[in-house]
Order: sequence, then structure tokens, then C-alpha cells
Amino acid sequence: MTTTEADSAPGPGSGQATYGTAPEPVDENVWLEEIYGEEQLAWVKEQNSRTEDLLEDTDYAELEGSILEVLDSTDRIAMVGKRGDWYYNFWKDQHNPKGLWRRTTWESYCTDSPEWDVLLDVDELAAAEGREWVFHGATFLRPGAGEPYRLALLALSPDGGDANRYREFDVESRTFVDPAQGGFDLPTAKGNVSWLDADTLLVASTADGLPKTASSYARTAVTLKRGAPLADAPRLFEVPEQHMMAVVAHDSTPGYERTFAVDYIDFFNRKNLVLRDGEWVQIDVPTDVNVSAHREWLLFRPQQDWVVGESIYPAGSLLACGFEDYLAGARELAVLFTPDARTSLQSWSWTRNFLLLNLLKDVSSEIRVLDPSRPADGPDGAWASTLLDACPPLHDVNAYAVDDEDEAASDGGAGDDFWLVATGFTTPTTLMRGTLERTTDGTDGVASRHAEVKASPSFFADGDYEVQQHFAVSDDGTRVPYFQVAPRNLPLDGQNPTQLSGYGGFEVSRTPAYSGTVGRAWLERRTPLSAGTDGDAPHSRGGVYVVANIRGGGEYGPAWHRAALQENRHKAYQDFAAVARDLMSRGVTSRERLGCVGGSNGGLLVGNMLTRYPELFGAVSCGVPLLDMRRYTRLSAGHSWIAEYGDPDVPEQWEFIKTFSPYHLLKDGVEYPETFIWTATSDDRVGPVQARKMAARMLAMGIPNVWFHEALEGGHAGASDNRQAAALQARSQHFLWKALAGGLV
Repeated sequence: MTTTEADSAPGPGSGQATYGTAPEPVDENVWLEEIYGEEQLAWVKEQNSRTEDLLEDTDYAELEGSILEVLDSTDRIAMVGKRGDWYYNFWKDQHNPKGLWRRTTWESYCTDSPEWDVLLDVDELAAAEGREWVFHGATFLRPGAGEPYRLALLALSPDGGDANRYREFDVESRTFVDPAQGGFDLPTAKGNVSWLDADTLLVASTADGLPKTASSYARTAVTLKRGAPLADAPRLFEVPEQHMMAVVAHDSTPGYERTFAVDYIDFFNRKNLVLRDGEWVQIDVPTDVNVSAHREWLLFRPQQDWVVGESIYPAGSLLACGFEDYLAGARELAVLFTPDARTSLQSWSWTRNFLLLNLLKDVSSEIRVLDPSRPADGPDGAWASTLLDACPPLHDVNAYAVDDEDEAASDGGAGDDFWLVATGFTTPTTLMRGTLERTTDGTDGVASRHAEVKASPSFFADGDYEVQQHFAVSDDGTRVPYFQVAPRNLPLDGQNPTQLSGYGGFEVSRTPAYSGTVGRAWLERRTPLSAGTDGDAPHSRGGVYVVANIRGGGEYGPAWHRAALQENRHKAYQDFAAVARDLMSRGVTSRERLGCVGGSNGGLLVGNMLTRYPELFGAVSCGVPLLDMRRYTRLSAGHSWIAEYGDPDVPEQWEFIKTFSPYHLLKDGVEYPETFIWTATSDDRVGPVQARKMAARMLAMGIPNVWFHEALEGGHAGASDNRQAAALQARSQHFLWKALAGGLV
């Protein structure tokens, strides 16, 4: 579903809203909620022009070109996914801004110049059909035994938003399957699609009159036969309107074929069901226990402590039980991972015979390999665990299977092969491939052989910089880690332009990652020549980049996330402010030289820095943000985030929500930082409305140096191709640099 205006929006200047029980403050900018209105877009264009006049100077043009060079680099790693004998990749560059979907063989991929078989040129498709298609992935139909993968459903967004059109594609003929000949072609909508068999899809969608939830996602799932209209497809599954969304999926693993449905009650609670003899059977776990199935196993990750019989399994642990055993009533759970104060589980991936755990220990990666066939010593049923030696300190390294359904290495297949993707703030990304095998020396361990396959080039002089991890102390005494990337021998005189980035929500972790854009646009920028305070010769300095690992994120597991939910949201903001103060107390920067940047929930974060801690920052870059927390549940997909922030229609909850609603925290007579608010018209997740309203209110209050820019397409990412992405990043980075290192005017 594409974004539409808010339901029953009052007119300009109206007073109390008629919905809900909590009073709604006067909102003079509610007229801007009509996203595609002529008057509203005229306001957007006026603000865009004003901002472009400010930012798009000679330095900006050079910066945008430098960033685009990184994004378009043909030396980047072309990451691939294996299907059958082929390795698939989606690629964008200068000559293919919308991208190429392509494939190659393993032998060719290992060379410096692989030979790519282009399956779909999205630029050509967009030109031929007159639509600005954005490629969002492919879902293959599992072929019969011994047959190649041939048919796939391609997800194509018309504007970069979350709503996709699904079209059946034949990779052998390199053409879409004609709907007149029975090819699947589903209208643009939010939802998901899964193959049941060659002639049947399981579809959760809001298209063709199918109902949607209050969060704007699919409420029902249907069984769609080839050639039949979606509107007439029989209903398979349905969730209540106030729940977040319905999802259906078919697991076609030979010997373990199963159909699942998930009723997402909210972001953190769900019901998991499996179809048995035509009836849905709910998997009996609390709604806040995440469940996943693989072959004969069920895995469980509780979000809060889970009591099973006489056992208590802590939040963030990983547990296992046989699939059929659990459904039959067994509750003997194997404990695969237990978190501690420093270590959390981030993700896991199955190879054919082993389980890879991706962990964080004080926000640095650690990987363990578990063997289900070998029990570990102890009473908890754990599986033998081996530490994978592949993780340098202060780096992010992720391991995941190449193709868990292939044969094992002993049979000549890649079933126990795995990818390793390693990156750090000053370490270009490296792709490695390895193989897991059981040891034969009696240690019950797993041996790993892995070697580099591809390495990204260096886009800035990364050897000139060092990465440090520090800990700030928040208001309640909590130690909050943060990473600092800075020139070696950094002068601690408070004069370094510093960019502080954060997120702090939805259990999302901010980990070390190489960014040629940050390197070029921030670290290597230079201030004008100036004399030191001790009479040194005039010198210039570069930027400092900082990433804060505040509560609300997932760096220390579910407890770290839950510590900043709803009425405790202020703790995330206190953490971020504590990092800002720590940077100043250590002499890294000062208020005039410190800026912050965040997008989406991170936009809400920096919006609170703007309004709650204006004395700490010289500039704020606030992207695709939530800002009006009184009406956020009625805008785009906002209703789906009530579990994170609370329900502003409930008076008791509005009392704490209004304390972190930046739109309502603006005050006269406050010296606010330089402010840049940016968004995208086609964002159908957060939407552009809240950014518009915040900028309009600040401008009307006469707050100086407030700037706004809205990309007309690009969805929640704000960009649908590399050129748009380069422009977006250049505007944000250039704004911060001008504000902190040179002055905007």
C-alpha cells in the first residue's frame, strides 16, 4: 500500500482532535499531513530550494562526487547468494543506477573479473515500462530433484517504498512469465509471498481490497492458484485489525515440508502456528519467545525470562528441542547459549550439520560453532561448542551458511560451507568462505578451514586513524560503550569537529563497520588553518566519528533493549547525552564542535537531543524521523510501534510519551543547535509528515538556521539509486561540517 494522508485529519488551526481519550495539543501544521497535496508539495519545493541554495556549493559538488565514486566503485565486493549451481548478485554502479540482477559460477566468482550472466536490467525495465522500479529481491521456487532453479518471484517497488509488486520471472528465458499465460503478477502492496508449489502461492497482502491492519500491513493471507484473481483467493489465515500484521511461509525442505503462519501482535509479541491436517496448531510458547524451525529442530529465544516447569531461562538465551517432540508436549530444552553481563546473541545460522552463533562481547564479535550430534558436558543438554578463530577486537564479523540444503562436504557438496563477512571502522570489508568438519582427535570439537575470497578496496587513508572504545556513565550509573574513530595523536583540546551517531531502539545493534563515505565525507575533511592555543604553527584538523551503543539497542541483548522501552525511553537519551558529555570531558570536542546524526528511530533520538539537550550540540542532522509522538500511530506504519513507544491515545501513556515528543518540546527563548531535517515523500514506513511539521513549527517560531529537504522518491532509505544516496549523504555530511567546522553563513 502506498502512503496516503492521515485518516480524518483536522483542518489547519483546529483545536482538540475528536479521537482518543488523551487530549491532543493544538497542531497548526496538520495540513502538511496530506502527503501529495499541491499546496503541501509547493511548500516542500520551496524549502528544498532554500536548503539547496545553502548547501550546494563547490565543496558540496566535490563531496557528492567523492561519495558517488565510493558507491559506484566496481571494486566493491559483489556479495552473492547460492541457489543450485549458481551464485546470484544484485549490482548498482554508474552505468546501472537501478541495478542488474545477475549470476555467475563459483569458479568465475573467484576470479578478479567474474563473467556475469545478466538476468534482468532494471534500468531497461524501468525505461520500457515507464516506472521507476526499485529491485527488492527474488524468491525462488524450489525445483524438483535434479532440476535447476528456474522460476522466481521478483519484488519490485515503484518508488522505493515498502510496498512491492511481485512478478514471476523465468531465469532461463530471462523474461517475466506472461500473466495471460498464467504467470503470477501481484498488485503493488505491503505484504509477503511464499511458494507452496509450482502453481500455488501463499500471499499476505493489502491489494485488491484485502483488509489491512491498523499498522497498514496485511491482515489476511490467502492461497492463490495460478491464473486465479487475488481478490477471489480463499482465505488461509487472519489476524485481528489491531495486531501488526499477518505473515505466511512454506518450508519446502525435503522431508520437512511445513506451512507456517505468524500473527505479529506487535513488534515484540507474536503467535507462531503450523498447519497440520488443514488446521492451524499454535506452537505453545509465550508470545515474547522468538521461535524458528530448522529440519528436526525448534529453536527458542525468549525476550524476557521464561519459566518452563522448574527451570528459568534468561532473556536472550537460545534453547532447542526436537520439533515433533515439542509439539507432542516435551519440554526438555537444550541450553545452547546463556547471556552474561558482557555477551549477547545477535543471530544464528544453520549449515547442514552445525549451528553458527554470532555473538557480541562488549560490542565486538565472537562466533561459536555448535554440533547437535555431540552433547557437551553438563546437565543442561547443551551441544558441543567450538570458538571460531576469526574475530579481531573491535570488529564486526558475521558467519552464515552458504547453502544448508546442499550435500555435506564429505559427499562433495557445500552443505557445511559458511561465509564470513568481517569489517571494522578502519578495516575494509573482507569476504571469506570456510568449511566446518567434526574433529577426529577425540576433542568433540569442530574444525574450520576458511580463506579470503574477496576484499573491498580502501576508500580513504584508513591507516591514519585509530579506533578506540570508551565507556560513558549515564545518569543512573549505567556504563554505556561507544566507539571513537579519530586521527592518531588526536589533540585533546576540545576543538575537533565530531559527529556522534546513534540509534537506540528495536533491539538494533550498532557495530563496527567500514564506511568509505564516512571516511571521505568526515574523517578526511579538513578545517581551515588555525593556530594552536600554545602558539604552534597554523594547522588544520580532520573530523572525529563516534558511534554510541545506547540502551534501546541490542548490543547487550533483550535486557539492554527493554531498559529503554516506553516509560523508560528517557534512558536512551540520557545515555546519548552522557556520551556527548564524556567526549567533552575527555577534551575530544566541545559544544560548538559536536554534532549528532540519526535516522528513523535515530531521528527521534537526535530530535530529543535538539529539544532536551540543546546545550550539548552545535548541530543536528535528523533524517526520516519520528517527531510528533502524539499522532505517530495514525501516520504511515506508526501504529506498529506502540510496543516500543507506547500508545498516545491512552492518557496515562501520553503523560510519559509527551516527555520525548520533540514536536511538543519546542520552546521559545531556547538557543537551539543548527538543524537539518530531511525525509522522503515516498517513505511509506515513517512518512515525510513528521519531518515537515517539525521544520514548519521551528521556522514559524523564528528559530534561526533550520533547514529542511525532502527527496521525492527513495522510500524510507531516502534514496533508490546510488546518485540519490550520494546526494542525501552529501547534504547531511556537508551540513554538519559547515555548521561545526566553518559556519553555515
